[in-house]
Amino acid sequence: MKPETRLVRSGLPEPPAKPAAGAPIHPGPVFASAFRTPGEIADSPYSYARFHHPTWHELERAIGALEGGETRIFPSGMAATAAVFAALLKPGDIVVVPSDSYHTTRALSREYFASLGVEVRMAPTANNAQLAVLEGARLVWLETPSNPSLDVCDIAAIAEVAHRQGTLVAVDNTTPTPLGQQPLALGADISAASDTKSLTGHSDLLLGHVSAKDPELIAKIDRWRTLSGSIVGPMEAWLALRSLTTLPLRLEKQSRNAEAIARFLAARSDVAHTIHPALPNHPAHELAKRQMQWFGPIVSFTLPSRRAAEKFLTASHLLMEATSFGGIVSSAERRARWGGDKVSEGFIRLSAGCEDIDDLLADLTQALDAARG
Repeated sequence: MKPETRLVRSGLPEPPAKPAAGAPIHPGPVFASAFRTPGEIADSPYSYARFHHPTWHELERAIGALEGGETRIFPSGMAATAAVFAALLKPGDIVVVPSDSYHTTRALSREYFASLGVEVRMAPTANNAQLAVLEGARLVWLETPSNPSLDVCDIAAIAEVAHRQGTLVAVDNTTPTPLGQQPLALGADISAASDTKSLTGHSDLLLGHVSAKDPELIAKIDRWRTLSGSIVGPMEAWLALRSLTTLPLRLEKQSRNAEAIARFLAARSDVAHTIHPALPNHPAHELAKRQMQWFGPIVSFTLPSRRAAEKFLTASHLLMEATSFGGIVSSAERRARWGGDKVSEGFIRLSAGCEDIDDLLADLTQALDAARG
């Protein structure tokens, strides 16, 4: 069964368990913190909602089938990231983190784990630069494409070198989602993501997940979640499961829109630099084509100044000025306003939504024209 079919049918009862006539097609969320557990605890599939939950289970099963591994969900992408670091690293260990990764991942590693005695090494994503600082590392954390600069590294090549020396490989797969890129199939030990973004895609949930093939790794992640209480509410899990069914439709539309927008921006003389892996001038274009099924919704580009970027965002009628990305509504922001990323004042991260591409391009045209004035 292909991933698209699995996703559309995620959450449905599996044969041979056939619901009675009149039962709902999609079971609703289970609102329970405790479950009946007569006799031996081991005889009950569920006991207490910090340990396990039937609504989580359905979502984890659906994401796991997509990832090609076993999955645990978390209340945000950073909760998922923190779980990997906390479950696998101890004082004296070395972790390699991209210097251009999501800024909160960098802050977590430097401000928290470094203070606990973990050695944090950093190198850029481009050109597999993390290989140069990999020696002796317990864990290498990849983010490809990186956010917001959209650099790409070779997951399979890094995993091959890392595994020869006993280093675990984890990939932040937020931008492409497991439908657009499959880190576990490429040799990574762990695939993690902020599902707040494209996976759920409606800008109304905070969610994250961690997937792995190795049962021992999943057991460590699961134990951390249980002890820390980093759990998802049943309503959020159910909404995510419902949203997941439309991922193939959303991601294809968003990716095609993003590619068209990238080509449009690259042809404009008033846009200094356009970044998207689908563009032939992207330094890792050929690698991205081999490694990714979809390039995702993000396009990054640079306008001449902060003033020009702000005028562009104000003039746009269809771009919601907001942080985050991957929603069905197109959005954009001047990324330098947050700090933490090495980008110019006129750098814009745009997330293509599911609007008609002709409408989007017309709006971008008038907004860019207005930014010139």
